[in-house]
Formats: sequence, structure tokens, C-alpha cells
Amino acid sequence: MRILIIGGAGMVGRKLAERLAKDGHLGGKAISAMTLQDVVPAQVPAGAGFPVAIKTGDLSDPAEAGKLVADRPDVIFHLAAIVSGEAELDFDKGYRINLDGTRYLLEAVRQVGNKPRVVFTSSIAVFGAPFPDAIYDEFLTAPLTSYGTQKAIGELLLADYTRKGLLDGIGIRLPTICVRPGKPNKAASGFFSNIIREPLAGHEAVLPVSEDVRHWHASPRAAVGFLLHAATIDGAKVGPRRNLTMPGLSVTVGEQIAALRRVAGDKVVARIRREPDPMIVKIVDGWPRNFDARRATELGFRAESTFEEIIKIHIEDELGGRIA
Repeated sequence: MRILIIGGAGMVGRKLAERLAKDGHLGGKAISAMTLQDVVPAQVPAGAGFPVAIKTGDLSDPAEAGKLVADRPDVIFHLAAIVSGEAELDFDKGYRINLDGTRYLLEAVRQVGNKPRVVFTSSIAVFGAPFPDAIYDEFLTAPLTSYGTQKAIGELLLADYTRKGLLDGIGIRLPTICVRPGKPNKAASGFFSNIIREPLAGHEAVLPVSEDVRHWHASPRAAVGFLLHAATIDGAKVGPRRNLTMPGLSVTVGEQIAALRRVAGDKVVARIRREPDPMIVKIVDGWPRNFDARRATELGFRAESTFEEIIKIHIEDELGGRIA
């Protein structure tokens, strides 16, 4: 089995590659080769028992996708995207990367003709207010941001190419991934991770919104689990509606902070500084807060049940079990 990860240098791409290298197989089939592509070089995961190719390039270049699928991968994970805040600030770049790049990829797959499983990472940003108490599976997609619009179009393309038998697509609407390791990025949702990650590492974090902001979360570990399950799930069980809202955990920022206090104590929580940011507040006000992800749950997707669990996963996976 040949695997292609587009966005392989990103946090989720790196963790997915590490897991595949560790397992050596996917869906009961041995992995024979893996390609990691991004705009910057990805890292070869340790312990891979199969060849790993590293490729750099811009997916919005019309020629790039064709090169990537020329060796006919069996499974393609499409993780590459410009994040929400950057897509909102740079309209042209967001559409070029998030929409044009996705279309070029799907069209390249069509031209090769081997009909691989394509796992597309979408987002809960495809939904727009006003919201019910919990967004159900049949709720309409009416995004209120450029990023959400780009992802919603990607979902429609994925479903249509699948309907036409050109590929076998599964779209997964990821919750906000928390706690993200590494440095803060340009995502408008970045503060959800920052207010946990930075204090745990001994640094100050800025909270740009009020503590009553509620959001939908899952850990990086859960995100990898979503991707692996999406790559192997029986398409017949999914049916024609190929885009699924992933399970997660709905908590307020205040509940995040309370969970951090229970896990790490007052000293760590004191490192959070309140500094409202009107742009972030405006973006977040239009985001969904809670979901009834019944369909994905019935299909076997799983996430955490408490925010303490999410924090402890970060401490275990990224901090070696230690708190600064």
C-alpha cells in the first residue's frame, strides 16, 4: 500500500506519519511506501520499515498535484491548508491554497484513474450562525468566514468526485485541535491551545476572548485516530454523504482554565493574561459551539470525554510527563 500525506510537515501530518511508521500497516495492509509533501521539508519518521519520500512544493501550482499522484497512491491524506485567521486576512492566498489546491488534487487523481481513498480534512467552520444548541448531522453548511467557505466548497467537490466514481473520498470536519504542540500559529483558534500549552511550559499566554466563549475540541491524538479510521472505513456504510462532523468535547474557555487548574495548579493558571482582541472576538463569535456528532460516533470515530484528559495527553505526549 502506498500512502501520500499532503501537509506532511504540519503538526497533524507529522503525528500521522509517525503513527503509520510505528504501525507499518493501514487497514490490515502493509505499507510499502509513503510520501510526505509540504511547502517546507517534512521529517522522515523514526523507525519506518518502508521507504519514505520527502517532497516540497506548492499544491496551488497546477503541475504539483500531478507529480504527487503519478505513482498512484492507494490512500491520500489531504491536510494542507491556510489556517483560518490567515485565510481571512489574505483573501487571495486563502482561495489559492484552500480551494484551487484542493481542486487541482482531485482533478489530478481523476486523470490518473486509480480511484484511491482520499481523506480530506475539513472544518467545523463550514457551519455559520445562528446555531441550534447542538449542531446535528443534517444542519446546513452556511459558513461566515472565507476559510469556512473554502472548506465547504472542498467538501462539495469531494462528494461529487466520489459520486462520479473518480475517487473514494471521506471528508472529516475536525474540531479545533487542542492542545497543539509547538509555537503559536496564525489560526484564529490558536488561543485555545496557547492558554494551556504556554503556561504548562512556564510561559505567559494571552487570552483574547472572554471566558464564556464555548467551543468544540479534540486532541491531536484523537485527530490522528480520526484520519486512520477515515482511511479504512467501509465507504458503503458511510453512504453518499461523504463529509462527517467528528466527535469532540464542548467546553467554555473558563472550563478549560478550570481543568488546567485541577491538573496543574494555580501557579500555572496565573500565567494567563487577559487582553481582548476585537478581530479574534468577531471571528470566534461566528463559530459553532456544540455538536451532536451522532453519525460519526455510530461509524466508530472516537474523541476525549473530558478536557482534563486532553490536557493530560499533551503533558504525556509533548512534555514527557513534566510541568514547568
